[in-house]
Amino acid sequence: MGTEAVTEVERKYDVGDDVIVPALHELPGVASVAQPVEHRLDATYYDTSDLALARARITLRRRTGGDDEGWHLKLPVQGDARQELRVPLGDRPPDAVPEVLVTRVRAYVLGRPLVPVATISNRRVVHRLLDHGGVELAELCDDHVTGTRLVGGGHRGELVWREWEVELVTAGPELLDAAEEGLLAAGARPASGPSKLARVLDVVAPAAAAPGPDMTAGELLVEYVAAQLDRIRDHDGPVRDDAEDAVHQMRVGARRLRSVLATYRPVLDADAAEPLRAELTWLGGMLAAARDTEVMRARLLDLVAQEPAELVLGPVARRIGTAMDQRYATARKAVLEALDSDRYLALLGALEAFASQPPSTSAASRRAGEVLPELLERDWKRLRRRAADAAAADAEGHDHALHEMRKAAKRMRYASEMAAPALGDPWSTVAERCEAVQDLLGEHQDTVVLRAALRELGVQAHLSGENGFTFGRLHALEQARAGELSRELTEAVGELPKKAAGWG
Repeated sequence: MGTEAVTEVERKYDVGDDVIVPALHELPGVASVAQPVEHRLDATYYDTSDLALARARITLRRRTGGDDEGWHLKLPVQGDARQELRVPLGDRPPDAVPEVLVTRVRAYVLGRPLVPVATISNRRVVHRLLDHGGVELAELCDDHVTGTRLVGGGHRGELVWREWEVELVTAGPELLDAAEEGLLAAGARPASGPSKLARVLDVVAPAAAAPGPDMTAGELLVEYVAAQLDRIRDHDGPVRDDAEDAVHQMRVGARRLRSVLATYRPVLDADAAEPLRAELTWLGGMLAAARDTEVMRARLLDLVAQEPAELVLGPVARRIGTAMDQRYATARKAVLEALDSDRYLALLGALEAFASQPPSTSAASRRAGEVLPELLERDWKRLRRRAADAAAADAEGHDHALHEMRKAAKRMRYASEMAAPALGDPWSTVAERCEAVQDLLGEHQDTVVLRAALRELGVQAHLSGENGFTFGRLHALEQARAGELSRELTEAVGELPKKAAGWG
């Protein structure tokens, strides 16, 4: 058997030994509760010695007993949901973590060995909630747990407790809400931690600095870098799975980091920050081809779909699909090679070290409200210069000038978004307005790329003996769209105030 991926939606509750499971058949949609079944579950949990996975709310375990014994990797998704990857026990040694699971946590482990960090034994009584047709809606697991931490620090000795876990099977989330009301009334309490392992390891997330004008420039930078590093890591697995929008989200994280490190250059040790920016440029570039091809494929096929049938001459959609699929396959291969490289792991390690202790100057210890406005105005002047350059550019240099303006707008947007928690809502407004300008510039850049692709596709169609009319027509439509966008941009740029604070 190979890897199985499932999504768990569940909630956990702490309960005392004397609390009785309430009448679950009275819940909405539940017709009956099957005869309880008892399991003995024994699990060993693996992590780095400094608990890198636990800090990221990731659990990796080898469990025996129950219907799903095997290796389990649990990854947070959102809300009550978690993605779980399962691999059968097989005949591998107990400490041999399956390579497919090691790959999925490389971005957090960064080459450090995975070692046993805890054991958890659980006497589980499962109550299956059924509908009128006998279909399982959900299950309530009554768990009597014993956990032991195997690495230094935190709790010593065994922890013993009882908890209830309600997991959906086929029911919707409304059943969780209904069940919670009854369980709390019976004497349960919301679980004190997100997982059994978190309770045993006693992992406490570091407290974030309080947002506001008293934040230092360094505190603001650390929080932002950590958040974007999390974005990159959280999308490592989805990129490997070729999940929708994953490449885009990882690329955004790399771009935001690169941009903010440029804005913050005056408060950073340049010798440490500039190599990071260079490596982030490399990662963003590796992701760019795959992302651009995704966008291009969708846009081109949408253009064809909007055309009257009599104006689509030849296998236009098929040629576009084939060409874009081939291009994406090549780009995706390059992305996966990058994610498996030592260079990528070194970049993540450097970002991790940077987030924990940034190489900063004395300015980083000053209040953000004293440091940031000057830095933001500098980026604002850059944007206005790029706008003036675009307005003055001739036809040959116009597209390039707009592209440079787009990069400046993006940099201003990211810097403003980062500043907003410390400087207040006016800078959120600046970020929103810059995003609007950036979107227009992005659409214009898309027309530039699309026109080049359409010309290439038209030439290929002609050389294959096909009619290139439709590709020429689509090229003309994109050219007209570029003209419309240029006019919209002229209006948007004309509304820009002389100072960034003018939007506040």
